[in-house]
Amino acid sequence: MLLDAASLYFRAFYGVPTSVTTPDGRPINAVRGFLDMTARLVTAHAPDRLVACWDDDWRPAFRVEALPSYKAHRLAPDGGEETPDELGPQVPVLVEVLAAAGIARVGAPGYEADDVIGTLATRARGPVDVVTGDRDLFQLVDDARGVRILYTARGISDLEYVDEAAVAEKYGIPGRAYADFAVLRGDPSDGLPGVAGVGAKTAAALIGAFGDLAGIRAAVARTVVPAPPLTAAVLKKLHAAADYLDAAPVVVAVARDVDLPAVEGTLPRSPADPDALAALAERHGLQSSLGRLGAALGWPPDVLG
Repeated sequence: MLLDAASLYFRAFYGVPTSVTTPDGRPINAVRGFLDMTARLVTAHAPDRLVACWDDDWRPAFRVEALPSYKAHRLAPDGGEETPDELGPQVPVLVEVLAAAGIARVGAPGYEADDVIGTLATRARGPVDVVTGDRDLFQLVDDARGVRILYTARGISDLEYVDEAAVAEKYGIPGRAYADFAVLRGDPSDGLPGVAGVGAKTAAALIGAFGDLAGIRAAVARTVVPAPPLTAAVLKKLHAAADYLDAAPVVVAVARDVDLPAVEGTLPRSPADPDALAALAERHGLQSSLGRLGAALGWPPDVLG
């Protein structure tokens, strides 16, 4: 099980009120929510391995160079990601808690969590569940290898299970064609403009007719007499978007070959550092959430003292 960590702690932050605080009054809702979500996921799905995948770079240079609008609307004045004031200080606490608990956390300089997930999913020798609220990761679904998305749009208690058939049913495209579909349709949440005037229906029709983006562009280059789905209007739009279509695929495609260390990810049957974890629990008021996580992981009941 691969956790899209930022997706989950943002969901936790907005799903748990900021009135959930540490003993000295600081918000701790994102950490509490993340731990509780992880406990529920482990209990419900019993994964053999668990990895929290991290955004070491939320807006990698190679993507910005290809498409300067990429996530530009999320930039804070200091050049970092715009984050609620109450959330920022909680992220280092979560890092400490995961380390003390012994839950693997993996990031890579210059890459997003999506790329870490893509690489670990590609390396895996068995089935993989990816937990995320990010549709971009739909491109990883692979029925033959057992890679599916546990999509959190409706929350952890009501996950949407996304495999190739689900992508085909929802978007009318082959299961692993989501990246090309996203390039054509665009995604405002990532600053991805898409091809002007080409919506989801036209994008799906083009992929259905020509297979992928390369096939679509080859058809555009050779088409003299327009015919559906390459009507005169669609041809004009695709020609006008040529520069965007050159650049966007590298932005949308999840990297699958990031240079990562070997990651075991075995579920910890006891905390990696019980004393540090007990101190963190007391300092931040995490006893109940860590108790639930420990129960899910099979820790001894008195592990936190």
